[in-house]
Amino acid sequence: MITVLRQSWPLLLGVMLLMLGNGVQGSLLGIRGASEGFSTFHLSIVMSAYFLGFLAGANLAAPMIRRVGHVRVFSAMGSVISAVLILYPMLVEWQAWALMRVLIGFCFSVVYITAESWLNNTATNETRGQTLSAYMIVQMLGIIAAQGLLGFGDPSGYGLFIIPSILVSLSFLPLLLATVPAPTFDRTNPMSFAALFAISPLGCAGMLLTGGVFSAMFGMAAVYGALMGMSVGQIAGFVAAMYIGGLVLQYPVGWASDRLDRRAMILWMSLAGAVVMVLAAAVPLPYALELLVAGALGGVINPLYSLLISHTNDYLSKEQMPSASAGLIFLNGFGAIFGPLLAGWAMGFIGPKGYFLVIGFCFAGLGGYAAWRMSRRAAPVQGSYAGLSPTASTVAVEAVLERAETDRSGAKQ
Repeated sequence: MITVLRQSWPLLLGVMLLMLGNGVQGSLLGIRGASEGFSTFHLSIVMSAYFLGFLAGANLAAPMIRRVGHVRVFSAMGSVISAVLILYPMLVEWQAWALMRVLIGFCFSVVYITAESWLNNTATNETRGQTLSAYMIVQMLGIIAAQGLLGFGDPSGYGLFIIPSILVSLSFLPLLLATVPAPTFDRTNPMSFAALFAISPLGCAGMLLTGGVFSAMFGMAAVYGALMGMSVGQIAGFVAAMYIGGLVLQYPVGWASDRLDRRAMILWMSLAGAVVMVLAAAVPLPYALELLVAGALGGVINPLYSLLISHTNDYLSKEQMPSASAGLIFLNGFGAIFGPLLAGWAMGFIGPKGYFLVIGFCFAGLGGYAAWRMSRRAAPVQGSYAGLSPTASTVAVEAVLERAETDRSGAKQ
């Protein structure tokens, strides 16, 4: 790990600053929008718009980079992000925010792909697993730390919008000044969704549902907190607890998944998440228990995402991995567009607790489908598990698939 940090620290530092900036704006908009009187449904559109832009960026990043190069694309996207972050408090209309969220989601998607490409390029076959683990930890720590920044200003003013703009601007310094050469982007022949579904029905359905859960969880958490009357500090703690839960449970879940049928892990974790969400919706909870629920939610959805990636890999050949990773990310991004919309509709119809009910419904659907798929075919030879955040791009997912396939091939010999 020391070798990984010595080789990749400029890139990891840049990613940390990026996550700080992005983590602040995600929570801040929910708090500010609620205080401005935006309806729950309008806020759900604003939050969903980010994932629409993110999905578009995931599909257009590679052609852009091949056309003008990493440095130009990276610098252009960073400039747009910084500008949009400052524009939010100047154009306090939900329609304007939705359009800016599409734009900023697109830019962050392209920036993540560029950063992950560089990180993957620095790694050798021996250090790729450690590099991906360090990347995941840095991502989580950045978002957790971002929630602490909410206490350094007033959400109704300008200061808290300027802070993430500065952080994003600073994040490009270590990335652009790094001595690591920019990687190349090879053209990938896309795999049809029918072919991908035939290979791994559970992987496809799971990525679609977890995309919705993650976007609802992250996008509407601050809105839920505001509707429940939480203070800014309490909302920050609520959001941070989700990522702490995901960080803490990644390793034990990964350890177990390398020894047990991953479909069983997906089944029981999904059902556990569904039960916790239904109980949270049905029973009034003090703030301390709200934090435990948030930790459980993050502790389920983050490892579930990695489990589904690893499970799908168990059915792929090495040649299928680049196109399969693109398909999986598209399904996850497509599901993410609808998560905040469904949560916002439910919260507007039955109250704030609709937030937990929508997430619980998605967990129950995933658990039920996993149980059905277990009855259809035997478990495959499993590759190794690697923790990933649902914000990872196709670059990181493809790297995980290739590493796991190498381990799987070794297990067969």
